[in-house]
Amino acid sequence: MLIDVKVPVLPESVADGVLSKWHKQAGATVRRDENLVDLETDKVVLEIPAPQAGVLSEIKYPDGTAVKSGEVVAVIDTSAAAASEPAQNVAPAPAVSPTKPAGVPAANNELSPAVRKLVAEHQVDPQRISGTGKGGRVTKGDVLRHLEQQPGPGTQSSVTVPVGEGRGEERVAMTRLRTRIAERLVEAQHSTAMLTTFNEVNMQPAMAMRGRYQEAFQKKFGIKLGFMSFFIKAAVEALKQFPVVNASIDGSDIVYHNYFDVGVAVSTPRGLVVPIVRDADSRSFAELEQAVSDYAGRARDGKLTMEELTGGTFTITNGGVFGSLLSTPILNPPQSAILGMHKIAERPVVEEGVVVARPMMYLALSYDHRLVDGHEAVRFLVTIKDMLEDPARLLLQV
Repeated sequence: MLIDVKVPVLPESVADGVLSKWHKQAGATVRRDENLVDLETDKVVLEIPAPQAGVLSEIKYPDGTAVKSGEVVAVIDTSAAAASEPAQNVAPAPAVSPTKPAGVPAANNELSPAVRKLVAEHQVDPQRISGTGKGGRVTKGDVLRHLEQQPGPGTQSSVTVPVGEGRGEERVAMTRLRTRIAERLVEAQHSTAMLTTFNEVNMQPAMAMRGRYQEAFQKKFGIKLGFMSFFIKAAVEALKQFPVVNASIDGSDIVYHNYFDVGVAVSTPRGLVVPIVRDADSRSFAELEQAVSDYAGRARDGKLTMEELTGGTFTITNGGVFGSLLSTPILNPPQSAILGMHKIAERPVVEEGVVVARPMMYLALSYDHRLVDGHEAVRFLVTIKDMLEDPARLLLQV
């Protein structure tokens, strides 16, 4: 019986995905629920598993092909299922005649001289290339497409072109995520009236509280008390006072959100992703720290789900972990504002006429001026500053 392998149903916000890497070749035995191919979207990398055990009789599209929700990408023949041993991850290479170069497929999948030269130059295994020629023959176009459209999770294929002695250029295909990041950044610049306001916060009170309760906190909850929970709590209280900052524009309407889904930007090998902490207002410090830690770990492993990256009413990004002293964060449409945290550094400040050294952090709030007025943005940021400089207010919600 022939079973179709289909692209899973994607959210409305995701138009399509790219088949980034096939883990099985045509003719390979597969197990039920075994990952056949990675599907890279503009948010996450999904796995397309085998719906039934059998033999992968046909691969419809090679690596690098864009496919849509519900599209058939392969066919499994369940009547040819192996009776005993589990399927191997890679199909064994066919026997090679002594008169043929190593790595060149035999019988009906012979390589032409031009293709043989191309795979030798780029050290490509032709068995990993899906042929589109007659009888499954690998063509020159198949090899070039394989070289140029091979981005996988955390990796990118490249083609090096010599431009002179000791010089060269490397052409690397953009990942789906990087392409979408580029599109959204340009969209934010062109579709919003973005401005940024700055302030600075004395982190000594928050650092003192964190140090005082760190051991007890970690012993009770099994996780360290970081600064992100302080900032999420402070942001939520400020959003309650200035609901327009938690709103978004939809056509000619303003949508006020009566919930607080805070996105926390996380850097990964594939690019920046923003998992969403849902209902942040109802979570404790420990729950916030656990959520952020879990999201960060799974983001770097490429294990976040589509739902965890969708939505959000406000975003926090922390460039300070990379040493950034001051920067201008870019909006994450359709959100109307984003808070940028930065490096904590000791600087001289004046307190009651005396110059003292304090651990200071610059804060930046970028906002859509179409929706948020300047005085609202400034007061919003001052509210966050006041909360952090007197962290007891976060517990009392005053």
